[in-house]
Amino acid sequence: MSQSQTSPAYQIVNPATGAVGQTFDTATDAEIEAALASAHAAYVAWKDVPIEERAKVVHRIAELFVERKDELGAIATLEMGKPLSEAVGEAEFCGDIFDYFANEGPTLAADQPIKTFSGGKAVVQKLPIGALLGIMPWNYPFYQIARFAAPNLMLGNTIILKHAESVPGSALAVAQLLKDAGVPDGAYVNVFASYDQVETMIADPRVAGVSLTGSERAGAVVASIAGKNLKKCVLELGGSDPYVILDTDDVSAAADTAWETRISNTGQACNSNKRMIVMDDVFDGFVARLTEHASDLRPGDPTAEEEGTFAPLSSRAAAENLAAQVEDAVSKGATLHAGGVLSEGPAAYYSPAVLTGITTEMRAYREELFGPVAVVYKVSGDDEALALANDTVYGLGGAVFSTDPERAAKIAQRLDVGMSNVNTPAGEGAEVPFGGVKRSGFGRELGPLGMDEFVNKRMFYVAD
Repeated sequence: MSQSQTSPAYQIVNPATGAVGQTFDTATDAEIEAALASAHAAYVAWKDVPIEERAKVVHRIAELFVERKDELGAIATLEMGKPLSEAVGEAEFCGDIFDYFANEGPTLAADQPIKTFSGGKAVVQKLPIGALLGIMPWNYPFYQIARFAAPNLMLGNTIILKHAESVPGSALAVAQLLKDAGVPDGAYVNVFASYDQVETMIADPRVAGVSLTGSERAGAVVASIAGKNLKKCVLELGGSDPYVILDTDDVSAAADTAWETRISNTGQACNSNKRMIVMDDVFDGFVARLTEHASDLRPGDPTAEEEGTFAPLSSRAAAENLAAQVEDAVSKGATLHAGGVLSEGPAAYYSPAVLTGITTEMRAYREELFGPVAVVYKVSGDDEALALANDTVYGLGGAVFSTDPERAAKIAQRLDVGMSNVNTPAGEGAEVPFGGVKRSGFGRELGPLGMDEFVNKRMFYVAD
């Protein structure tokens, strides 16, 4: 890939302390070739296993995610600083995802009859297409894998998984879990690949498609390589989701929900409420309540989650980048109501912040703030709220709140996003499709649409 000739090291660095743990060698070219060969060979056999039999293996994966949730949670907390309870919950959610596709997969992949007007019978078959490359991010090191791997293993595709360099322990733990669940050798292969090796794999004829969750820049590179090689790709590239408060009969409760949503995963969620758009008659009380939440917090141990503490970001570099974005805004006139303090290195703490007065010349207006910063905008009407909500290059999700559901729905229907919600931060679940439009990428994961991406929708016609 064009970013660099080499990848950063696959290395465990505890963001709470900066302590460097285990380091793993990048794969050799021979190991990459072995991964490609084994994934292709496994596909030839796995695709012919009846889907009901594949479902048994996928069910077992679900069970192991739940059985090992504490072990997995501890690994994620160590590697990327996720609060321990959230990391354990993420592992449990993976169980839900694998169970959903094990249960619903045979129906979702069933032949779909087509009404014909020339006699005969026609159906659309949903068939696997081959080995797939998944390029996954660090922020949800288990969930991101689950939503990609579960539907595709059910379909009969096989998986080559290239995880983020900062979560090698999570990558290895998932690979072992799937092996223990009975996934055949080669049907799921973990690789610690370099950027150049990723490009080689995408181009290889044994790889049928690629899915990436990551940055806009990385998505553009992967899409370019995939397109050049005529490969299907799915991209989820983050967002700057609008969170619109039209009115509320309880300002404090509305702000509480908004704050809890924003600081989940220490603000490092693609579909987090990164732009809170609040009506002027609610604005002051809303901001005051957020400021209460952000005040007097101190860095804490993410394994302990003591009251009044906050967890680190995933890395020192991530914390420094977020601090630079906020400093840019403040230097140009934005108001920092609370938080916004970068800890001394090498730890990766950045205190949760509340920011208002953002204008178009500030980086924070156009860029995604991937961390615990509540950015609040004041508007004076529904049309103004909608215009601001859609004034972004991203289009992942969005939410609109009102005591009048019809009023909220009217705005939500006009959001330029892939996921639009009324009176809830997000509709979530294994059965709910996830994905965006504009520069948030394309394609969908989870739900019925999760089994519709890497599939040969073959027309099968039998004449009378």
